[in-house]
Amino acid sequence: TWVYRRDARGSIALFGPANADAALTVRCDTGARQIYLSRAGSTATPLTIRTSSVTRAVSVQPTGSTPAYVAAALMPNDSLLEAMGFSRGRFVVQQAGLPPLVVPSWAEIERVTEDCRG
Repeated sequence: TWVYRRDARGSIALFGPANADAALTVRCDTGARQIYLSRAGSTATPLTIRTSSVTRAVSVQPTGSTPAYVAAALMPNDSLLEAMGFSRGRFVVQQAGLPPLVVPSWAEIERVTEDCRG
C-alpha cells in the first residue's frame, strides 16, 4: 500500500506492507528541486522501471541510511514519473539480485511529483 506524508524536506510517498520499512519511496526534496526514487537494499546496480508505456533503467547511489536504501535522482518534469503515475494499474521495479516490486499506480506518486513542480 502507499502512504503520503509531508515533512520539513517536502513530501514523500512510501510503498510497502503496513507497519514495516518501505520497499520503495518517491520523495520530493523541495530544497534540491529533485525527486528521489529509492528502493530498500544496498545493491548499487541500476533500477529498471517498467510501466505500460516506458521501460527505463536509472542509476542509483546508496543513501547511507539505516536501513539501507539506494536512490535515483530525477528532475520533477521527468517523463518517467508521469509514466509511473499513469501506468495501467501498476508498474514494476527490477534490480539485479533482488525480487521485482510490482507497484500499484496510485495518486500518491503524482501528488509528490506535483509538490516538486509547484
